[in-house]
Amino acid sequence: MAESIRETEVLVIGAGPGGYPAAIMAADHGKKVLLVDQDPKLGGVCLNRGCIPSKALLHVAKLIRETRESADHGLTFGEPQLDLDKLRGFVGNKVISKMNSGISSLVKGRQIDTIRAKAIFESPNTVRLEGETNGLIRFQYCVIATGSVPAMPKAFAIGDPRVMDSTGALLLPDVPKSLLVVGGGYIGLEIGSVYSALGTNVTVVEFADRLLPLADSDLVKPLHDRLAKHFEAIYLKTSVESIEAKPEGILAKLKGDGAPASVMFDRVLVSVGRRPNSVGIGLDKAGISVDERGFIVVDPQRRTTVPNIYAIGDVAGDPGLAHKATAEAKVAVESILGEKTEWAPRTIPAVIYTDPELAWCGSTERELKAANIPHEVRKFPWQASGRATSLARPEGLTKLIVDPESQRILGLGIVGVGAGDLISEGVLAIEMGAVARDLADSIHPHPTLSETIMEAADLALGATVHLPRMKKG
Repeated sequence: MAESIRETEVLVIGAGPGGYPAAIMAADHGKKVLLVDQDPKLGGVCLNRGCIPSKALLHVAKLIRETRESADHGLTFGEPQLDLDKLRGFVGNKVISKMNSGISSLVKGRQIDTIRAKAIFESPNTVRLEGETNGLIRFQYCVIATGSVPAMPKAFAIGDPRVMDSTGALLLPDVPKSLLVVGGGYIGLEIGSVYSALGTNVTVVEFADRLLPLADSDLVKPLHDRLAKHFEAIYLKTSVESIEAKPEGILAKLKGDGAPASVMFDRVLVSVGRRPNSVGIGLDKAGISVDERGFIVVDPQRRTTVPNIYAIGDVAGDPGLAHKATAEAKVAVESILGEKTEWAPRTIPAVIYTDPELAWCGSTERELKAANIPHEVRKFPWQASGRATSLARPEGLTKLIVDPESQRILGLGIVGVGAGDLISEGVLAIEMGAVARDLADSIHPHPTLSETIMEAADLALGATVHLPRMKKG
């Protein structure tokens, strides 16, 4: 008996922040869409095991910190009492499940069929399903949005549950007395901040000479200084040579500046990056090319080397950010619809949701110096911000980078409370080709943290009223 084949116009593989928007956009334009994902719930890693649960936990961590620091303001609370089961329930039931339901409702409302299975290519027009539903699907177009998974180097894959990746750490198996975070990138610092607030002694080991190596060092410094007060230790220019499971914990051997030779930890979080989910899905059978790192090769329309198959999100290259995946979904669907479109953003914002937050868009000072591109930097310290002072959080900094001749905005960096919500003004300015005067002459409400962007733009024009006048020359 011949195997049945299901037909669809658009097949979307993966239901994360790239996949489900692609499916919805295609359906909104009249396409018949099938959405295939291995997860039992829609939303992908971002919603179920990444962005959303980590931000919910970071919010709780911030509340804990604020209650402890409020005594300086004349308001004293008792020491926070942790109910770990209730906290897990808040994240799982009130945050993740609510958003799962919302996405499911949006998808069902468009009559998009969803299938829980793994899709494996058999040709440029067919995939085989393996999972709760089996069989073949023949498609006219396909959007691959399979995302990425945490990287786990072999040296750390010792088969002990006390050695966690970000997925395991966000499940909050317990609150250990001590935690080693391997990697000083955004994932390690965010999760480390959560465990630290809950009562864990957190040690961070980073091979580079500073935390968050991609960000400018002057923006990282206020964050580093605050984290150093809460973490047990931060070791830079240091490597974890090996880890070994012992009955009493995980023994880590360290090598680097000022680091002890060996330390015992209750748990270890390995946060050294992510790798694309491009293996084991039959890309070779479809004729789809990948690069040396396993990312699917795509063109400005997000087409792969097979013209009717597209790839978006983490699987299609850096940066591995949810908002980048969603924006790529729009381009891919527009291309499928035959519209003239291309992936050409002037900037993709990055946000680190620690406390303080750190965000930037456009070019960094480090990148411009490396490329020998002329630029001017203007910094407005939050010590001069009325709003930051009223919040007792004056450690922040707003940094504007402009072209010396045209004053066109090249980059914006912010470290401080709510930086992630402030950075979009910089994104819009860069996308619109704005100059410093556009920001300086836009009236910002007082007292707000957004004023610091206006003040930095004033500095680019020569002076601002809330800082001493700059010396000429």
